[in-house]
Order: sequence, then structure tokens, then C-alpha cells
Amino acid sequence: METVSLNPLFIFLFFGLFYSSVSIDPSDLAFSSTYSRLCNHLVPAPAALSDAGNVPGVADELRFQSGYFSGGDRLFNRSTASMHASFRVTSVRRSGSDGVFELHGQMLLQQRRGAAPEPGRLLRRVFSFGRVTHWMRVSLNGFWSLHSGNLCMFGIGSHVNLRNANVVLKLRYPTDLSLLNCLISGTLESFDDKNSLQYFEPISILALSQSSKYKFTVAGDEKEKGCGSGSVREGLSLRNLNRGACTAFLGHTNRFELEYGSQCTNVSCNPVSGNGKELPGYMFFHGTLCAERQKVQMLLGFPDSGYQDAIFPFHPNTTLVSEGKWDEKENRLCAVACRILNFTESSVSPYVGDCKIRLTLRFPAILSLRNRSTVLGQIWSDKVADEPGYFDKVGFQGSSRVSKSLHGFQYKYAETEKVRKSCVEMMKAGGKGNTYPSGYSSDMAFSMLVTNSKGQVAQGYTSPISVNDQIYSAQSYGAPIVLTPGKSKAHGIQSENYNNLLNVSYKMSFKPPPDFKFGRGVLSTEVKIGAEGIYNKNTGVLCMIGCRRLRSMDKILIKNESMDCEIMVNVQFPPLNAKAGEALKGTIESTRQKSEPYYFDPLQLSSYSIYTTQADASIWRMDFELIMVLVSNTLACVCVGLQLIHVKKHPDVLPYISVVMLAVITLGHMIPLILNFEALFMGKQSVQNTFVGSGGWLEVNGVVVRMVTMVAFLLELRLIQLTWSSRRGEESHPDIWGSDKKVLYMILPLYIGGGLTAWSVHIWKTYYQQKFRPFRLSRHKFKLPHGYIYRPPSLWEDFKSYAGLLLDGFLLPQILLNITFNSEVKALASSFYVGTTIVRTLPHAYDLFRSHFSAWYLDLSYIYANHRMGFYSTAWDIIIPSGGILFAALVYFQQKFGSRCILPKRFRESSAYEKVPVIGNDDL
Repeated sequence: METVSLNPLFIFLFFGLFYSSVSIDPSDLAFSSTYSRLCNHLVPAPAALSDAGNVPGVADELRFQSGYFSGGDRLFNRSTASMHASFRVTSVRRSGSDGVFELHGQMLLQQRRGAAPEPGRLLRRVFSFGRVTHWMRVSLNGFWSLHSGNLCMFGIGSHVNLRNANVVLKLRYPTDLSLLNCLISGTLESFDDKNSLQYFEPISILALSQSSKYKFTVAGDEKEKGCGSGSVREGLSLRNLNRGACTAFLGHTNRFELEYGSQCTNVSCNPVSGNGKELPGYMFFHGTLCAERQKVQMLLGFPDSGYQDAIFPFHPNTTLVSEGKWDEKENRLCAVACRILNFTESSVSPYVGDCKIRLTLRFPAILSLRNRSTVLGQIWSDKVADEPGYFDKVGFQGSSRVSKSLHGFQYKYAETEKVRKSCVEMMKAGGKGNTYPSGYSSDMAFSMLVTNSKGQVAQGYTSPISVNDQIYSAQSYGAPIVLTPGKSKAHGIQSENYNNLLNVSYKMSFKPPPDFKFGRGVLSTEVKIGAEGIYNKNTGVLCMIGCRRLRSMDKILIKNESMDCEIMVNVQFPPLNAKAGEALKGTIESTRQKSEPYYFDPLQLSSYSIYTTQADASIWRMDFELIMVLVSNTLACVCVGLQLIHVKKHPDVLPYISVVMLAVITLGHMIPLILNFEALFMGKQSVQNTFVGSGGWLEVNGVVVRMVTMVAFLLELRLIQLTWSSRRGEESHPDIWGSDKKVLYMILPLYIGGGLTAWSVHIWKTYYQQKFRPFRLSRHKFKLPHGYIYRPPSLWEDFKSYAGLLLDGFLLPQILLNITFNSEVKALASSFYVGTTIVRTLPHAYDLFRSHFSAWYLDLSYIYANHRMGFYSTAWDIIIPSGGILFAALVYFQQKFGSRCILPKRFRESSAYEKVPVIGNDDL
């Protein structure tokens, strides 16, 4: 029977429903008494409640997501983790008092620790959300006053360190919403006894109101107040978007890289603290409200450089509240930003002020090798240099999430002629009739491994920006966004047909591990390289010139936007029908002299990404392997069932079946069941279940496979029980147990010796990997990319493989029992031992086929013939089936010509008991 694992999301929803179900009825006398004591001075309790249903709109006016909290030291330790508060109203009812509403709601407090973005896996790039280290969920009931903006609710809170804590929430909502009056503030307090285990220190809460009643009071005046001089670079228009600027800004959280000028060494440039010593590296941009297709309210966050969470980093000291308007004439956003002042844990009376900060943002229409960000902007202070809070202009750039859906970007190539001259020979090499990826397909993006001269490996990701006159979009799966419809697309096709050379531009990035040797020093920050060049689709050769941004090591500071453009990038794509062992390879080389400061030794490129056709083929293979597993387990059930039918027709053969053999077969099915049962409680999900495109097919079939395995296990238990019972009968031969014990004594040393050998081999492999270069998989001609570190099987996995080998030789105990007992009985049905031998042989035959015909060089997602569950190699795939067939043939000859017919004649003497005539009284 399949056991369902407890999903964390299920637990989360369960607690939410539980606390909602135990909410207190406001008409209850106990509620009224408690509310009067805790909240009546903020929102007087109404005399009666209305019978009207839920009031639409109020819940949306009161909810908030990107909130901040502090305090509660007993529950949330003070660390670098970020604090996030969210509140939602689940139901609203009118009361007898005008403008007072009865509320039911929930608040969630989370302490999160950021997670760094993971490098692209297969064909996708994954961004990890932060890990929640501590959380508290509160279910609340109470009232909110529309006129005063006060909210007071109390209820029950739950935290990992406490249960059923009595809490009261007091919030103040702004009544006249504007830029200077848009903050929600309050506290969450415990009203348990201070000596109680449920008591905790007060928690201060701060959030931005997301009410649609917000009034844009500053938007539109930024240009008159000073929005900076117009940029020489043309900006992209947003008029064609469905909601104008609201489509580009509302609801998106983007992270932009900050750029500081050379003057920041002696002038304050910090946007949040006015202290130039510790400059933030990134600015988070989050659109919260938008109106009239042009007016936007935003949050600007400047956390420390270690923040990597996907949630906006709302913190009073590092967050600016901003309001602006999209200028359709200049195609740019002009905005005013303000600081959050006077927020402390002891006294929560924050307000928005110091609004002398300006911001401008645009989407550049033309991209190039040295300017390839789809978002450019500046932020600066409108104060004089000596005034507190002043900071000089700080640039920011990056790629917005919405920029992928913007039409009109153009890429201007500047280095293609230089590349043509440098890569003439490379463009002619390769090919030989193979088919390579089209420049317009999603196969042009790949995850990469970068290896330096010391053998150190860094992971990264590479993706095209443009192909000819088209912007590349990985989300379009081979159909890039056309920049200039008609002309540009036709031009690209003509160029491709003329000489098969495509102009391409790429963005490359890799994050080195600690102590990664690069040039004359150690590289500690992420490396980003922009490149452009030529791709030959007939040979799969990509040749480019790259530019790397130069950053100082002690702080994030860019002086005069200096770049190192003396870099050559060469890549050789494998054919679409690549054979096993063919992989993407390439180099990143500096063309500088070794004596120059920015020179670095060549870096080797490799990739473990696969083509879409290979991914589809692999998904099909995995589905096929699941069917094979299901068929094999079903055949195992049938074979045992036929043996049960055989012993039912011939019950006299039961005692002569080897119990040792049956125990080996039964354990072979029991161990996978135990492992799967353990995985359910450990919350471990199969790697195959997360494979690209697999969906829930693998998981559903996995359940069916385990059910069939359980049936086989139960049938084998029944066969053992029948054999055991038959040997205890009066008609059973007395020496059959002794013969089976001899078999056990002969086999145990063999099994133990094999186990010790497997353990010794595992120790040797582990030692070899640690002492020498990382172990690379070369079995079955599956050569991993250069620098790919293959994790060898653990000791437990090696023992599982050895157990599979013992199961392959399941007939050995029966052969030995037949010899020692000299049985003349046909104990095993031919359908049982032949069928089971076929079931054990099929995986090795399939592995031989897979190793010679698989096109994916890194196809490690085995389901059937799993290399971590048995001995699989070209040699073992021949030896094990040959041994199994030999054992089956020996059993056949033993049951047809006698148990010892397989022995030399001199060893065939019978040791069976001879009948001695009994002398009766009549013979005396």
C-alpha cells in the first residue's frame, strides 16, 4: 500500500485552515470582553453586526505583501537574514457603526536567508528563492475603522518555539493616501503573562499601502523639478503596450547593477546612507501601483551585496518610496524618491520625507557590444554637495523581466569584420555533412563549465542576445522576436543562404568558486562577458570577440566604464545527431601580451546542456524505461505465480526447493520497497521526477511499479511459507534441512568475500578521486564535458549494486542443493527459472543497446538498468547474462538427467540412503 508523504505546502495550508476554523466569533461574550480590554481605545466595538455578506474591495485595500518587521527577539534571532511581513483579510462584514468593519484575517512573518541563483540546468536557468529559517502565522479577528484608519485584531499565533500564543495586532492605515502618507505601521504584541512560555517581545511592523485610492501628487512635476539632461541614446517607446508604462513597471521586481563614477572615491555616492565607504552593488526595483498608463508608484531597495533572494528587500533604512511618470516624448521615466524616516522598534511613528532624490529610467532602443543592457538609468540627490543626505549621480543598468516582451530593440554589430579576419580558418573547419543547430533555435543557449589552467571549475550560463537582425528569446523556443519585421528578417535569410554565416551576439557569465585562479590573482566576483561575432551553421563553429567589465576587488566601483575587449571566444557545437562522447567545447582566451595586467591564461569551455531533440528523445526513453520496469516486475509476478501453480499440482516437490534461493529472490524485491518507503518519510523526491518535461507521468508510474513489486514480494513470501511448511511435515525427508544448511555454509563465504571485494573497490575509487583529478565518467563511451565532476557511487549504492549481482545468480543455491541432496525431483517449473532468468537478463541486453545507440552523452537519468543499482558495463553486460543462461541450463539438465549429471563421473556416486531388507520373525 502506497504511503503519502507529508508535503510542506500541505502542512502550511493545513495550519492556515485550522487557525481559520478556530477563529473566535465576535458575538461571543469572551471575545467582547477581551476586545474591550485590548482594542476599544483604538476602534470602539460596534453595538451590532450587519447581516450583509462579504464587502467587496475592503480586503484588497487592507492587504499588503512586501512588509517589514523587527523585534520579537525570542522568536526571531537578529542576523543578516531579511524580515518579511504579509497580511491578508479573509472575510469582511459591515457593523452597526458607520465605517467600522468586522474582519477575519491572517498575518505571516518570515525570516528569510537569501539563496544565490543557480546556474542554468539543461536548457533552463533556475533562480532559487530564499530559505525560510523562522516563521510565525497568526489567525486574527477584530475591527477596522475607515475614518480613523485604525485596525485592531487579536487571535492565536503559532511559531516553531511556541503554540497557541495569544496575540493582538494594532495597525494604522493612512486615510489620505499620497507619496508622503502611504505607510502602514503598527505592532504585533503578546497579551499572555510575561512569565508564560507563550510570551514574546513586541514586534514592530511597517508596510506600504497598496490601496487603489492612492493619489499621485508628484507624478508629472519631475521634469520641472529636474529630470536630468536627455540621453544621446534613443529610448524605446511604450505606447504600443496594452497598458502603456503600467505593463512595463507594475508588479515586476527587477535587480539592476549600480555603477559608480570615478569621483566616488572622495564624494558621497551612497543613495541610502550618504556614506561612501560601503556602497551597495544592486538596486531592486518593484512597481506597486500604476494609473493612467503613465503614473507609477515604486519601491527602490538597496540591500547589501550578499542579498540574493527573489523577494523585494523591504527595509526602512535601505528602501526608498518613489513616484514618477512616463514621458512619452522623451521615452523615459522621471521620478521622485523619498526616504523612510523615524522607524524604531521602541516607537513606531515612521513617515516619508526627504524627497530630494531624482530618478530617470529608459529602455535603450539600440544595443551594442559595449552597451547591451535593456534598462539604463540614473539616481541622484537634488541637494547641494554640503547638505546632509547628498549623493552624486549613480548609474544603474540591467535587464528587466518585461524587456523580453518589448518590441523594437535593435542590435548594432561593430566587430564582425574583425572576427571574419581572425576566424577564417575556423569557419572552414569541421562539418563533414553533419547538421548543427540553427542560429535561431533555443539550442544556441547552454549551461557551461569553465576550467582554468589549475583544473578549478566554475559554473555559468551563456545565451544569445541577437542573431542577425533578430532578438533572441529562449522563451520563444526557436522563434526569436523580430526586431524590424519584413526587411530585417529577409536580410537575415538572404545572408544565411549566401554564405551560411550569421552575425550573433552573446552574454556570458560564470561565478567562480573560492580561490579560483584568474590572471595574476584570485577571482572572487561573478564574471560577465559580452561577446559578438559569427556563427557558421554548417560547421557549428562560433567565433566571437568579448568584452569583460573591469571591477575593483575591494568595492563595487566602475571608473569611466572601463572594459577589457581583448578577448576571443571560440565554441564548437556538437552535431544535432551527436554520438556518445561528442560535447560542446570551447575556449575563452586573452589576446593581450602576458606582461599586461589584464592578461589571463586560456579558459576551457564545456557544457552539459542538451539539444531540445535530445531532451525529447531522453524523455521518451525514460517513459519507455518505466514501461520496461513495469513489464519486468509483472513478468516476475507471473513467473512466481506459475511456480505456485506448479507446486499446487505437484505438492511433493515443495521440500526440494532451496529456501536460500527463495530468500535471495524475496530480499531482491523487499529492499527496493524498503528504500521507497524510507524515501516517503525523508521527503526525498526522485531526480527523475524533476526532469524537464516529465510532469507527473514518472511519479504516477512509479506508484504502479511499487504496487507490482509489492505483489511479487507477497507471492514470494507465500512460496517460502509453503516450502517451509512442507519440510516440517511427517513425509518430509529428514536430511533436506541439512543439505540446505550445507548450501548456506558454502554460499555465505562466497557472498561475504564478494562484499569485501566491493568495499575494497569502493575505497580505492574514493581514494583515487581525492588524490587525483576529479573522476570522469567514461563508461559506455559517455564522456563528460571537460571539468565536469562526476560524483561516484556511495558505499551504500555500491552494496546495492553488489546485491543486484547476487540476485542475478539466484539459481546458484538451487544448483548446489540439487548436488548435495542428489535430488531426482523436478522442483522448479521451467517457466519459473527460465522466465526469471530472462527478467534478470533483459536489463543488461537493454544497457548494451542503450550504450551504443544513445545520442545523449550525459544521459545519467537511468530508470531501467540503473547503473547505481547493478553492475553495468560492456563486460558485465556480457558476463552476467551468460552466467544466468548457464545456471538456467544447469538446472534444466539436473532436472532432466539427474542432479549430479553436471559433475564428472567419479563424483556422481550416490550418497543417498539405501533400503536394507528387514528380517521378520517369519524368517527366523
